[in-house]
Amino acid sequence: MSRSLALLFPGQGSQLAGMGKALARQFPMAAQVFAEADDALGIKLSSLCFAGPDDALKLTVNAQPAIVATSIAAFRVLEHETGVRPTYVAGHSLGEYSALVAAGALTLPDAARIVRERGRLMQEAVPVGVGSMAALFGLTAEEVRSVCAEAAQGQVVSPANLNGGGQVVIAGHTDAVRRAITLAKERGAKRAVELAVSAPFHCALMAPVAEGLARVLESVPVSPLQIAVIANVTAEVNRDASRMKDLLVQQVTAPVRWEESMVKLQELGCETMLEVGPGKVLAGLLKRIVADIPCPSFGEPTGLDEAKGVMA
Repeated sequence: MSRSLALLFPGQGSQLAGMGKALARQFPMAAQVFAEADDALGIKLSSLCFAGPDDALKLTVNAQPAIVATSIAAFRVLEHETGVRPTYVAGHSLGEYSALVAAGALTLPDAARIVRERGRLMQEAVPVGVGSMAALFGLTAEEVRSVCAEAAQGQVVSPANLNGGGQVVIAGHTDAVRRAITLAKERGAKRAVELAVSAPFHCALMAPVAEGLARVLESVPVSPLQIAVIANVTAEVNRDASRMKDLLVQQVTAPVRWEESMVKLQELGCETMLEVGPGKVLAGLLKRIVADIPCPSFGEPTGLDEAKGVMA
């Protein structure tokens, strides 16, 4: 393709009942993706995606494979309809698994099984109420690190998602997170709000998940990467499939370096990006990081013409 293109895959929180339904109805290759995910998991994941209920869909154990399946269904449609061949792929947290399927390193059935177990481990790692997350707006990453260090007081609280545009999500023990919210406001944060999440992702409290995930990944076959991946943990290009498992294990407790990842893609000459999967969260983040790079979102058939246009 004439332009350097990056595909971006969304993470947990982008799930919505009804996602993927129109794609599967209109495109056989999308319907096939959902059938593969259903078979791999032995559950009707497709029904959860297409009809909910929301309460069941938002459970981490269901949301993670549902988002990956919907993202890959959209990717397969793009492949079929446009012949898209991205130069790079990247995914936000969970989205890194979708990126690795798109890059050819993982099969969809394997990815669905891995992330369902990842979700189960995350859901069970920290009792409800013990851990929390919060979004801080208007402070630099370094200021947030300083706030977390002061708020910890022997507990865990640290940056979890370095999202860019003045947005940093923190995670850890609930009391420490709340102390950090108070401190952040005192230090000039525009907003600091606790998030309604089921677990404190991307912090040291997820260490048991990392251990469990490492065991799950041991037996999973990995194919060579056909497309370079920007890894969450390093915010650098990875072309070596043998590094994939270690990077995914590290990702569980390490912050998602999303702002740096997007800046890296800009430095690499990416002129166009396309969010592939449910929602428009990543396109919104990109506008606050590198506003001059176009980034439509494709997760519904109605977005196909715009996706084609930006890749023309």
